[in-house]
Amino acid sequence: MRSHAPLLVDTFGRRIEYLRLSVTDRCDLRCTYCIPKGFRGFQEPASWLRFEEIERLISIMAPRGLKRIRLTGGEPLVRRDLPNLAARLAAIPGIDDLSLSTNATRLHALAGPLKESGVRRVNVSLDSLRADRVAAICGRDVLDKILAGLAAAKDAGFTPIKINMVAMRGVNDDEIDDMVDFCTEQGFVLRLIEAMPMGITGRNTQYLDLQPVRRRLQHERGLVAGDVPGGGPARYLRTPDGRLTIGFITPLSEHFCATCNRVRLAADGTMYLCLGQRERLAFGPLLRRGASDEEIVEALRSAMSLKPERHEFNEKPEKLSRIMAVTGG
Repeated sequence: MRSHAPLLVDTFGRRIEYLRLSVTDRCDLRCTYCIPKGFRGFQEPASWLRFEEIERLISIMAPRGLKRIRLTGGEPLVRRDLPNLAARLAAIPGIDDLSLSTNATRLHALAGPLKESGVRRVNVSLDSLRADRVAAICGRDVLDKILAGLAAAKDAGFTPIKINMVAMRGVNDDEIDDMVDFCTEQGFVLRLIEAMPMGITGRNTQYLDLQPVRRRLQHERGLVAGDVPGGGPARYLRTPDGRLTIGFITPLSEHFCATCNRVRLAADGTMYLCLGQRERLAFGPLLRRGASDEEIVEALRSAMSLKPERHEFNEKPEKLSRIMAVTGG
């Protein structure tokens, strides 16, 4: 049973029930909007939280309101023995939803073990259906690997499978309709995402306001209000026959801070309270020195008090120097 301990609630009354858990800051791709070319500032694996440390922290958070966990990175599938960690987290009472965000380059071999371990849903980054564009955006020619990973995810029984497409002006915005058709044919949920000014790479990305795109698709495709399982910020529309669902993640053109229910835990145990702000609290040192449960709970209370009301991506786009891979996707 859940304890009667205070829920994870911030100073604005928002219940924090969703943790984006980064298991590594490493990635096998170099997407133009994420990791700067030539970046070498990755953490050493010794600084990453060990599986038992992650399991202990989640076991303390779950009775206090945590319900959802998304495994992220970097690219989470580069972390060795990830299905083992997934099984341990899925077994924690109170964790109702365990999902994964991945670039899918390694998903072909791991889809089955991850599904068996308790991962319920997968989100796959796919910004283009053209091999040359994928290579230009990601730094490697990996479209065939991504498509094989998606096929393996379908075979393993993951549902829904969501495609995350960062829509970039002059880069891939001419493929939005092609991606809509692809997701309709494959039975995937499409999520269109506005690029965020995370570090120099994010600020140099060709931002595309998704509001006109949403209005156009709503008119041309006859979209109506919809919903999809998950605790994230996407606002969904669907076709009346249910064959197509599109989510819009619009942190700049229409932010969703008032309903934010999540925090991020980086691979080294640093908890970031807002994607677009600097507030953070380091849980790694506490876990490494064997802090008591009471100390961890007090640190969680302190973290909740630090969570800001909203990001400042629009007002201060230059504010953050850290990149997405460091923060935890």
